Amino acid sequence: MTANKPSTQTISALEKLFEDHFGIKPEQVNLLPVSGSDRRYYRITAGSISAIGTYNTNIPENNTYFYFTELLRKHEINVPQVYSISKDKKYYLQQDLGGTSLFDLLNKDGQTDSVRQYFHKALEQLAKMQWLAGREADYYQCYGTRSFDEKAIMADLLYFKYYFADLQNIQYDRALLMDEMGQMSKELGRIQPQMLMYRDFQSRNIMVHEGDVYFIDFQGAMQGPPQYDIASLLWQAKAQLPEAWKEDLLNGYMTSLNNLHITRVDEIHFRKGYLQFVLLRILQVLGAYGFRGLLQHKPHFVSSIGPALKNLENFLAVNPHLPAYPELRKLLERLSSADMQSRYAQPERTETAKLQVSICSFSYKNGIPKDKGAHGGGYVFDCRGLLNPGRYAAYKHQTGRDEAVKQFLERETRMPEFLAQVYGLVSLNVEDYLARGFENLSVAFGCTGGQHRSVYAAEALAKYLQSKYNIPVTLSHLNQEKWVLGE
Repeated sequence: MTANKPSTQTISALEKLFEDHFGIKPEQVNLLPVSGSDRRYYRITAGSISAIGTYNTNIPENNTYFYFTELLRKHEINVPQVYSISKDKKYYLQQDLGGTSLFDLLNKDGQTDSVRQYFHKALEQLAKMQWLAGREADYYQCYGTRSFDEKAIMADLLYFKYYFADLQNIQYDRALLMDEMGQMSKELGRIQPQMLMYRDFQSRNIMVHEGDVYFIDFQGAMQGPPQYDIASLLWQAKAQLPEAWKEDLLNGYMTSLNNLHITRVDEIHFRKGYLQFVLLRILQVLGAYGFRGLLQHKPHFVSSIGPALKNLENFLAVNPHLPAYPELRKLLERLSSADMQSRYAQPERTETAKLQVSICSFSYKNGIPKDKGAHGGGYVFDCRGLLNPGRYAAYKHQTGRDEAVKQFLERETRMPEFLAQVYGLVSLNVEDYLARGFENLSVAFGCTGGQHRSVYAAEALAKYLQSKYNIPVTLSHLNQEKWVLGE
């Protein structure tokens, strides 16, 4: 069990912070979804009052967050206000900025002028963070790495090599590529100036609240080249910003530097460095998508590979001189080829595809459900070998659809390993059935009560197949009427 598993103690500690700060007992505490960190976030409310309670046992990381929050707010950069911190620094209460990120707004409203203006606001705030707060930042307060130097850059390049490039079965001169990556990391590590770098400046980490933008998840900030952050935002794979926007937003950032009276920037040199960090960011992102998607089988990351490869193709087409290393350039051209992109493209649902997948969860107390398909083909997976959340009071009256149960299964059990095997087996039949024109495939997941493990696994497989193959999937939970739920 990890130390950050949601518990009654966690809830009680956060409720006490809320009551001590606002002078009122909380009425509701809801666990919020998390991504890749071990931090736990809760929305705590009482009437019209709302705050975000955070639990994290990594105290050095918390201290970094508290330090940068205070520094950025001093320079009037929009970040959540930290209301209260527990004595042991594992719990803290902060401002609730709602649930709409800039990425959400872009997806909802599209590439409108009002959305573009929010991107401009974000870059204006970024310039202040990098150049004003960066002047007085104490980089010894950084968590983990203090500087985005040659070693950190080489780590990003190796991340791309091992977790993406090497998984594509493409032949290349490995010794020569390693030598070129070493040269590239030295070149980029010497680029000046070095200011305060956000490190993961993308639209999912920018919240839109009451007409303004706010930064979140800046615990990874360090000293580094400001161009990297701009590249991270403008070349975010899933955002797919048009070239006209990228140029307009980069010009807006340069205007912000002038407005801040930053005089020591050579714009030609700055833009040249920007292009080099665009490429580095694309490669780092592909490494992350390979690790999370191809190795950990997470559907969101698998579906992001296609847009990232399109980004890479566009970059190489516009910048034939980059990268200035022939073996790396050759590898990147092959990785971004039409054939490779088609491998990771989101399939279009066609009228000729007859296959329909039926997925269900069930309780072994009621027996294994019969397959109603014409040819009786399918799978039955037994989830009872996995730790049962229903044994714990905190989850007994919840289901595999609830966020707390999802996090328990993902982090406290071997469910990710189990599902990785399931995805591989089911994908084999899906691809064969599509090619042969079969119409039905059934998949059933069973556990003791048909409420936690089997429900989660069924929901996860449905999402995976829809994301990867864009085929119709029907999902049912056969024991739903007998679920033991809280009042």
